Amino acid sequence: MSVRDILKMGDPRLLRQAEPVSQFGTTELELLIEDMFDTMHAANGAGLAAPQIGVNLQLVIFGFKQNVRYPDAPPVPETVLINPVLRPLSDEIDEDWEGCLSVPGLRGIVPRWSRLHYEGYDRNGQPISRDADGIHARVVQHECDHLVGILYPMRVNDFSRFGYVDVLFPGLDAHEDD
Repeated sequence: MSVRDILKMGDPRLLRQAEPVSQFGTTELELLIEDMFDTMHAANGAGLAAPQIGVNLQLVIFGFKQNVRYPDAPPVPETVLINPVLRPLSDEIDEDWEGCLSVPGLRGIVPRWSRLHYEGYDRNGQPISRDADGIHARVVQHECDHLVGILYPMRVNDFSRFGYVDVLFPGLDAHEDD
């Protein structure tokens, strides 16, 4: 439908607690989801949360077959996840580089649960229940953080491993992390 503006770090709307979605299968919800996918694809994103486009709802989308921002990542199933609940499947934590469409041009090492179980609903209110690991688990956690007002730099523990993409990775095309 249309590509929406993505809010950037510093906008107070990114720090809000998102409200649960209460009605499924509506025209308004479907249009929002279509706009979110259009916006995510236009930005070469791996995921997008409704708060990133100024909509204060517990709605995230994610998934890709291939992504220029994460060229070595395996595919993640394209998913609409509403009112999510996440639960770690172990105490194991992985650290890896993350970027964010709301924090353009920067990357940082972020600790995340290695494996998790997530539940929620699809666009029609049908239950979703999945286990995830690797990049799939990382993307889900990253997007769901947006629903509670957390941006990935808030999770960075070592700021010597946080910075501008063109400084950290001089050979990387600058547009790959916008």
